[in-house]
Amino acid sequence: MAVSGFQSAGEGTGQGLVDSHCHLDYLAKDGDLAPVVERAEAAGVSTLVTICTKISEFDEIRSIAERFPSVFCSVGVHPHEAGTEGQENAERLLSLAAHDKVVGIGETGLDYYYEHSPREAQQVSFRAHISASRESRLPLIVHARDADDDTVAILQEEYAKGPFPGVIHCFTAGPELARAALEIGFYISLAGIVTFKSAQALRDTVAEVPLDRLLVETDSPYLAPVPKRGKTNEPANVAYTAAALAALRGLPEDDFAAMTTENFFRLFTRAQPR
Repeated sequence: MAVSGFQSAGEGTGQGLVDSHCHLDYLAKDGDLAPVVERAEAAGVSTLVTICTKISEFDEIRSIAERFPSVFCSVGVHPHEAGTEGQENAERLLSLAAHDKVVGIGETGLDYYYEHSPREAQQVSFRAHISASRESRLPLIVHARDADDDTVAILQEEYAKGPFPGVIHCFTAGPELARAALEIGFYISLAGIVTFKSAQALRDTVAEVPLDRLLVETDSPYLAPVPKRGKTNEPANVAYTAAALAALRGLPEDDFAAMTTENFFRLFTRAQPR
């Protein structure tokens, strides 16, 4: 049965929801992934993107995408790993991104909250990922936490050298980063945090984001939305986030699902609807 009224995959004429950012390799450590993908499809989630955070683990990420027709993947180095696996140029990223299941570059970006890697290493790797996105035309998947000013500065500096597509994933920042991202054609992706009672400021910000620039994601196994908060998150739960956003924007759930799915395939052009 579909969650929150969304069509199950294969029901009706729609493509279903898209979980544009999840970490299936983390969920795989708890057992077989087949039930996870099946629950997603039963909840109306017909497409998933499993995200790479370490180049050294890309083979595992790719193999998951190869196993399931509904799953695509990315290639990249999370800012937490930039100190040990950060890229200084685009060469290796471009080589791995040639695989037809790779639909994005990242996740990359800046995280000054934890600072697991030096800021300089994060910034160098971020720029290398941008170069790979610019050359491949695959969208850049950006992580930004407590680093809005530097994120905006780098995106604007690099965009001036030549355009590249992208998305700010799991958006939790303020209106300044949202405006800067939208100005260069980026999309904004929302995860379960937007459903939290404490996230009114975030809801106020995303209420102003154009509907044709919104995506939804789980960032699973983290950040399960209400009413699953506190539990291990999984792609099926993106339906709850989508339902909350549909209500926020005053839209029927199926209309919002169709809109965000259309947005996804407009941005992630290598992904093919099922």
